[in-house]
Amino acid sequence: MNREDGIPADQVISAVDNSISSVRTRSLDFSFNELADMYAMGELHISPDFQRLFRWSEGAQSRFIESLLLELPVPPIFLIEREDRIYELIDGLQRISSYLNFRGQLSLKDDDGSPLGPLTLSDCDIVPGLNGFTHHTLPRSLEIKLKRSYIRAEILRKESDPRLRYYMFKRLNTGGETLSEQEVRNATIRLMSNSFNEFIIRMSSDDNFKFCIATISPNQWKQRFDQELVLRLFALKNAFEEYRHDVANFLTDYMESVSGVEHMTAFSYEAEESVFAKTFALLRAIAEVSGIGEKIFGTTTRNGEPRGQFSVYHYEGLVLGVQSVIGSVDLENTELVARLAAVVRKGKGDPDFLRHTGGGKNSRIPLRERREYFASRFRAVLES
Repeated sequence: MNREDGIPADQVISAVDNSISSVRTRSLDFSFNELADMYAMGELHISPDFQRLFRWSEGAQSRFIESLLLELPVPPIFLIEREDRIYELIDGLQRISSYLNFRGQLSLKDDDGSPLGPLTLSDCDIVPGLNGFTHHTLPRSLEIKLKRSYIRAEILRKESDPRLRYYMFKRLNTGGETLSEQEVRNATIRLMSNSFNEFIIRMSSDDNFKFCIATISPNQWKQRFDQELVLRLFALKNAFEEYRHDVANFLTDYMESVSGVEHMTAFSYEAEESVFAKTFALLRAIAEVSGIGEKIFGTTTRNGEPRGQFSVYHYEGLVLGVQSVIGSVDLENTELVARLAAVVRKGKGDPDFLRHTGGGKNSRIPLRERREYFASRFRAVLES
């Protein structure tokens, strides 16, 4: 039976069969002692930048160790075999890191960057008597039992099609409640090409950019929202015509296209870096001259005064609007910067701009209006 679009059923079946034949997998059971040795020898690569950040609390880590001691079933981990035959972990970071942290092989840090030290068991609720033990004080028989605990590993062999490896990781790591969209993008793109991903990360460290987005929340920083804002600028600046409503899918599609997942979109790294640097150098100068400071992308009060609550709508309006003049602005022209600053100061509280911001304004038309509000007024300043 053929589909309504006329594609023969046997053609679809053949495509499925060909994709299956492109995947080379195997399943192995590893003891945690083996995994620890592989990690120590550099034969198992664990990179938080490659997937979700390590977010398990000490209690969650402890309960995982308790589960191993009680021989409770645990989900499998997923590995990719690289060309050099080193295994790269693509799913299971929390499980493996919890064990390595308990053994003292993996140094975790708190939010301030201070080392936490090896795990001391806490919040074990099935056997509370385990609480307070470290790896070194655990009874010898339990230490041996823990080392000999096994976990199933699903391994994607190096002979597999790289695109299928990419999609496998993407599907494993979407839908999880602790993984942000940008963390998924950062991780999955590395399976194809890491150039654009590294470029975005490097741009997010620009001092002027960090000054301008300083009001995003600590949780947004942890979830790489700063990097998503960089991506958002390039995607909306270069591919606005392709945007409809779902910004998350749009950003992912753009990142994939520049990275050549299915087709390659041209991207001039040198030219785009220059535009990015000048954009945020100008916006910081505007922020400082206007007295808005780090609230340049903040929401506003009823009186039009900027607040410290970051608004992606203000961000889009300003960073996209300024693209209309960025090539013509002399950053040393303080009088011109002051006039542009006056536009920003007035515009952020202008009802004509604000009616295109807020809930439900993610679609194409409000976004275009936000951009054009500032673009037209910036152009008027340069033309006057």
